[in-house]
Amino acid sequence: MGKDKLRRFAEIETFANVYQLEQGKTLKGNWASAHFKNTNPIVLELACGKGEYSVNLARLFPEKNFIGVDYKGNRIWRGAKTAIEDGINNVAFLRIQIENLLEYFNEGEIDEIWITFPDPQPQDSREKKRLTFPAFLNRYKLVLKQGGNVNLKTDNDQLYAYTCEKVAELGLPVHKNTDHLYTSDLVDEVLSIKTYYEKKYLLHDKNINYIQFSFE
Repeated sequence: MGKDKLRRFAEIETFANVYQLEQGKTLKGNWASAHFKNTNPIVLELACGKGEYSVNLARLFPEKNFIGVDYKGNRIWRGAKTAIEDGINNVAFLRIQIENLLEYFNEGEIDEIWITFPDPQPQDSREKKRLTFPAFLNRYKLVLKQGGNVNLKTDNDQLYAYTCEKVAELGLPVHKNTDHLYTSDLVDEVLSIKTYYEKKYLLHDKNINYIQFSFE
């Protein structure tokens, strides 16, 4: 492991806005009151990477709480450090495997979920690792409040098509949907937030896909 990664791993151990593995379990059912010290809605960003979406959503919506979830601590370090430096107190980060989500959140504890440019896991043999595989969707349904939305933003056409297919098979309501986000009429201040990877994709004229759905 490189020196930068080691330094970042050591540094996030000192960050009050980062919870790692077993630490996060102690907040299950109490994220709003125990960490954020309020009763505001909670939004998750899954596979948050460097946390650009979580941090920028927190800037836009101070009346909500945001939690970025990822397993790679050296990436989480960037978003967590930015939040600390800029005094953004309504965002936190949780370093866990997303398949263990139910160990860290109670049923109905979350108001909305964002999945931003996850690993598409294109091989058929890795279908169960896709973050919109039905087993993951079942987890999201449990932690979401009634009527809570799931948002997927991806450059990967295969993952987008797969997600649309699974959502249709399950009969889930779709609220927004486009395979060319930036030529659609859906773009607003939220969807205009761009991650590090999205900026790279756009430089190569890659289309960005977006779908928003819920479970009822």
